[in-house]
Amino acid sequence: MTQARMTQAPALVRYSNPLVRRLLRLGTPMGPNTLLTVRGRRSGTPRSAPVAIAAIQGRLFVIGAYGDVNWVRNLRAAGDAELRLQGEQVHVEARELDPAAGEAFFGTTLPAFVRGLPLLGRLFVRVLFGLAAPEILHDPARAAAIHPVFELRHTP
Repeated sequence: MTQARMTQAPALVRYSNPLVRRLLRLGTPMGPNTLLTVRGRRSGTPRSAPVAIAAIQGRLFVIGAYGDVNWVRNLRAAGDAELRLQGEQVHVEARELDPAAGEAFFGTTLPAFVRGLPLLGRLFVRVLFGLAAPEILHDPARAAAIHPVFELRHTP
């Protein structure tokens, strides 16, 4: 399956998600990872997925690193979600970046953010994206075409 048509996370991620979800629900710190809970687009049932949140200059972003997976489609349809941030449930509105904004995000915003991470964080990001989605680090136009990015804004 090519990344352009990727609609599910790699097997290792899918099989580890139940454990990661449990750990995050218990409040185990896992770096930028948190639970995103969004209504299912067909069932309306709340669905939780572990995601990594990039807090950049006071703004929150989440990247569909594995393409158009279920949580991405649910978030796109619902337009809002709940995040667990610093032990608190926070309601957020989600706005998907258009292709031009996505390309700018992958070309400028994300690289600057990664450069500001501690060494271990930079290495982790480079290994993760290098294996799963190398275009995120090297081809902003292609990354924007196949990896949705949402800006999340706190709402009361």
